Amino acid sequence: MTTVEIGLGLQSDKGAGDYAELARSAEAHGFDVLTVFGDLMYQPPIFPLLEMAAATERVRLGVACLNPYSLAPYEIAGQIAALDLASRGRAYLGLARGTWLGAVGIDQQRPLTTLEESAQVVYRLLRGDAEGYEGRVFRLAPGTTLRYPVHRPDPPLLLGAWGAKGAALAGRIADEIKVGGSANPSMVKVIRERLRPGAEAAGRNAEDVGIVLGAVTVVDTDGAAARARARAEVAMYLAVVAELDPTLEIPADLVARVKELVDAGRHEEAGRLIPGDLLDLFAFAGTPDHVAAQAQALIDAGVRRVEFGTPHGLSDRRGVELLGSAVLPGLRRS
Repeated sequence: MTTVEIGLGLQSDKGAGDYAELARSAEAHGFDVLTVFGDLMYQPPIFPLLEMAAATERVRLGVACLNPYSLAPYEIAGQIAALDLASRGRAYLGLARGTWLGAVGIDQQRPLTTLEESAQVVYRLLRGDAEGYEGRVFRLAPGTTLRYPVHRPDPPLLLGAWGAKGAALAGRIADEIKVGGSANPSMVKVIRERLRPGAEAAGRNAEDVGIVLGAVTVVDTDGAAARARARAEVAMYLAVVAELDPTLEIPADLVARVKELVDAGRHEEAGRLIPGDLLDLFAFAGTPDHVAAQAQALIDAGVRRVEFGTPHGLSDRRGVELLGSAVLPGLRRS
């Protein structure tokens, strides 16, 4: 039986030294994976990842996710090679189409082709394949290879996706698929079935592709304060993810009103509109016992990894401490 991993997802908005401190604490508490988000207009995730690699010995490290519209595949190959070298073989690569890139003038055409071909280019470069590659979006001229040694030619690949086509692609080529912004156990079965056609077409077992669910996390002994903070955080992305979850029927007027308030900068007011049962599907929020129960429900539904996302608690350090000392010990993970 596969043992479930528990990870932390970190935003790249902190100062030098902060990531090393959080990483050491997380590893000491028994977390398995540390992820840094690759969100638009935040620091490039390679900076905190390299800092955390130097501060840890055991945890896996990766970015969820880089996108090949704003970072060329040969640059992605270089970054994953650098992280894998610095961590002595603990890196994984996360790829996704990215969001909100229209704000910087980037048009996201052919998303599935772009993701698949970028993965092709990255792994050909890591393997030292000099034959060249001619895709619809990306190409490598024959003889084009990396001019430095790499630690591993095949670090694990994670694709970020919700939809059927993206999941089918993950079924064909990825080791893991991440559904970001969800804590809904019902999504695990949906994603498993969406993986299946791609996996079967590639002669793979869909069960071998790990499903990762991650979402905003706010844990505190003051459960009401934690849930209030989480509501404000979830309000900022509810309009994006609510329509992606086919297991839910959320009133359109609720989503529209939340979005209207968020657009006006009234995040706390927007969050107060989100009912508690809906909050639990898009965030891990409340006391340690409540958050542990949410995580266990995902484990029981069949996830390979639960990822507790930022801000973790009313403060990062306090949140990581509570997750490590009061949530992890009670989880049944195999």
